[in-house]
Amino acid sequence: MFCEKAIEIIRELHRMGDGQLPAFNEDGIRQVLEEMKALYEQNQSDVNEAKSEGKSELIPTIKFRHCCLLRNQRCIAAYLYDRLLRIRTLRWEYGSVLPTNIRFHMCAEELEWFNQYKKSLATFMRSLGGEEGLDITQDMKPPKSLYIEVRCLKDHGEFEIDDGTIILLKKNSQHFLPRWKCEQLIRQGVLEHIMS
Repeated sequence: MFCEKAIEIIRELHRMGDGQLPAFNEDGIRQVLEEMKALYEQNQSDVNEAKSEGKSELIPTIKFRHCCLLRNQRCIAAYLYDRLLRIRTLRWEYGSVLPTNIRFHMCAEELEWFNQYKKSLATFMRSLGGEEGLDITQDMKPPKSLYIEVRCLKDHGEFEIDDGTIILLKKNSQHFLPRWKCEQLIRQGVLEHIMS
């Protein structure tokens, strides 16, 4: 039946919850585009036949195929747009460096779009707040305190805070750090906020 594959890729995306990015369904997109090409070619043939031979009984079939073409087009656009919204959200959650398991699910064009979005956001943040700029990706939730206790989940190396103090972030070490300096590392999975 027409448009089934297009609906299937939308359902597949919908089954994944918010914040999750399924693997890009290149095969499904290709099948929908092939179906659209076949529908278009059939329509062109029938339109030419209807014009040359005056067969008005072909018009409902032509209209039906055209509606299927439009539906497939809307489904593909919705699929791609929803994926871009999810990727944009991932930039705010994980920062400028996405985990490899998420990057693995993205196609080359999505990776390019992510890099362009990342650059645009960085340019915008540098234009705010004076010389150093303003990182608007920090403090996504209002902080209850300026300092938090964190545990290092993996070896990260040296980490410098504002007063020039250098802290060595080793696995299972605990530190009392400014919230805004370590929030990005928490989102990346390097640090874990210890709740008392």
